[in-house]
Amino acid sequence: MSKQKIIQIDATIIRIYSEDEAEFISLTDIAKRFNEESPAALVGNWMRNKDTVEFLGTWEALNNPNFNLLEFEEVKNESGSNRFVLSPTRWAGRTGAVGVQTKSGRHGGGTFAHRDIAMAFCYWLSPSFQLYVLKEFQRLKTAEAAEQKLSLGWDIRRELSKINYFIHTDAVQQFLIPPRIANSRLENLYFSSEADLLNLAVFGLTARQWRKNNPEIKGNLRDHASTEQLLVLANLESINSEFIRQGLDKEARLQRLNEIAIYQLQILLAVKTPKKLGSENFLN
Repeated sequence: MSKQKIIQIDATIIRIYSEDEAEFISLTDIAKRFNEESPAALVGNWMRNKDTVEFLGTWEALNNPNFNLLEFEEVKNESGSNRFVLSPTRWAGRTGAVGVQTKSGRHGGGTFAHRDIAMAFCYWLSPSFQLYVLKEFQRLKTAEAAEQKLSLGWDIRRELSKINYFIHTDAVQQFLIPPRIANSRLENLYFSSEADLLNLAVFGLTARQWRKNNPEIKGNLRDHASTEQLLVLANLESINSEFIRQGLDKEARLQRLNEIAIYQLQILLAVKTPKKLGSENFLN
């Protein structure tokens, strides 16, 4: 688990960790609101419930390709009896489950669950409390989205602030504007994917060709593109989808996309041009 965030409901602070774009909410923090002395016991009581086992198994089957369904069936058959006990560690160990995880540590430890599972735990404890948690979680996500949008706007303004000279040199033309692909070259061009078709249209070469020309450089062709090239590339992706819908073959699409790329880059660069991000390596 990596980035930590929190939500607060009255005096209850609930930790949230992000892992691979998924949020894991602390069941321990939630349980402390209802049983501060033994939150782990409360989580255990919930997990030993037969309905909970079926819910957890269904969630894993939908989201975890490595989930052990045979072991799950055994656990489900055992659940419901008075002697049945299930802890997060035992659940993960037997079935390969990933939706409920145990994090060690004196201050940051506890049991965490994917937000879908955490909401089910909240509902089991108190349906009204679940609504409060859900509302605060949505408020957090809205705030994050607004912050990300603001950050994106700032990044764009920062890039534009770097623009300090007009395009007057042959070098910029050579490195940022792709070569025009003539009819005589089409039959000699090979591209295995739509991504490479766009690479040819915008950069004048495929990802494999760029890697062959630049074996010592880390990353890929698009990692070293300029802001303008990435902008045009994004435009061409939607245009290419429309060309595919119209039934145009690859050769026709490549030629038209290349013409559009040259036209759009000339417009962008005719105003001003920012610093190039490693673009000197494109057409080597």
